Amino acid sequence: MSGWRLARPRSIRARMTVRALGVVAPVILICITVVSVVLRHEIEREQVDRAAQAARQVALHLAESGYSEPIPAADGVLRIQVVDGSGEVVAASDAMQGRPPLSDRLPAENDFRVDDKVCPDDLSGRCLVVAGFETDSRAYGPVVVYAAIVSAEVTDGFLLEFGLVAVALVVLLVVGWLTWWGTGRTLRPVESIRSDLERLSATDLRHRLALPGTGDELADLARTANATLDRLQTAMERQRSFVSDASHELRNPIAGMRARLEVELTDPELGDTAARRSLESVLGDVERLQRIVSDLLELARLDADVARAEERVDLAELARAEAGHRAAAAARIDTDLEPGAVVRGNRLRLARLLVNLIANAERHARSRILVAVRAEDGGAGPEAVLEVHDDGAGIPEEERERIFERFARLDESRRKDPGGSGLGLAISRGVAEAHGGTLTAGESPLLGGAVFVLRVPAGPSRGGPEPEQGRTEGKERR
Repeated sequence: MSGWRLARPRSIRARMTVRALGVVAPVILICITVVSVVLRHEIEREQVDRAAQAARQVALHLAESGYSEPIPAADGVLRIQVVDGSGEVVAASDAMQGRPPLSDRLPAENDFRVDDKVCPDDLSGRCLVVAGFETDSRAYGPVVVYAAIVSAEVTDGFLLEFGLVAVALVVLLVVGWLTWWGTGRTLRPVESIRSDLERLSATDLRHRLALPGTGDELADLARTANATLDRLQTAMERQRSFVSDASHELRNPIAGMRARLEVELTDPELGDTAARRSLESVLGDVERLQRIVSDLLELARLDADVARAEERVDLAELARAEAGHRAAAAARIDTDLEPGAVVRGNRLRLARLLVNLIANAERHARSRILVAVRAEDGGAGPEAVLEVHDDGAGIPEEERERIFERFARLDESRRKDPGGSGLGLAISRGVAEAHGGTLTAGESPLLGGAVFVLRVPAGPSRGGPEPEQGRTEGKERR
């Protein structure tokens, strides 16, 4: 059973075709068997009846007189013999002159007819259907009249079965093609619905499914899906509105709290007292809360996919600038930047994505970070690829997707950055998806720690290649 599950086709169209053939094939097999037996029997019976009719006519003639000339053909039967009780041929047709008896079989007791089938050597593999009648003749005494017909070629060997199998294969091909075509025609609206659903995303629920004009269950399915999308879009808009409004409303009070705390901490009378330490602790919490609110507002903007200015962004230049700003970081930042990785997008958002990835690498790296940028030919066209490697402990394979969830933080991250919000990587993936790309985590083959890989469809590149200095200035020192 498990082998069948692995071997059975996965598409409905293929399954319906296989099932139709599975139903029709046994029926055709039974029909072939029945038709073969019936046809063979009917053809042979018709031949035997012709031979018997010819032998009967000759037997009736012998009751009156014998033959002084060759026996004439009767009903088109050319092979006729009259054999006496000693096995001698006493009369024969032209075709059987000087030939031995057609058959040595005699009628059974209390019977006057005998049927036989012989295959003489001179017929090149063909056989004769023989019918004989025992009668008392006035000229020869008790004799047996034999008449023979060459058997039909279709009944010799398996020619009849081969012909029926060929017809059956044609029927199966026609049934399979009709089922394949009919199922495909029926499922055509399903493919349309699938392609429409594929274009939907969590950030864009405005599109609706095209209603098929079939008026059947598929049309009802499309209407129900559109109604569900309406409800889902309403719920998503309410959630985005709440997050955006709450973030906006919280920014001013938090900013005011931070300003008052900073003013209080400038008072020289506080000294190194418990009150100062408490105020500094509260200020740290307020700063963390301010970062969380800012991240939530950015996520709300990404979810809403608000209109943003797009421009030509060179990821190599962006990475070179950010690495230069972090020259004083605890971990050494090397770069391997190739020209040509140009995309169309929002420079500020892409810069924030890069800042988040480098900041994440700084928290976990032991001593070294590598930022690499290159252009590749992806499956759907040219891509710009940005990688951020570190030599830290890496990310367990089972956690490499969970880290992109909102507020998800691993134990090491909580230990090294207690004040983090767990939203940086979620924002980074949102920026990547907003630009039609992907952001994934894995194991760094270069530094042994973690690697984050951004892939974005490449945009039009203006201008020629960068000068040689630009090509080598940011290369990693290996």
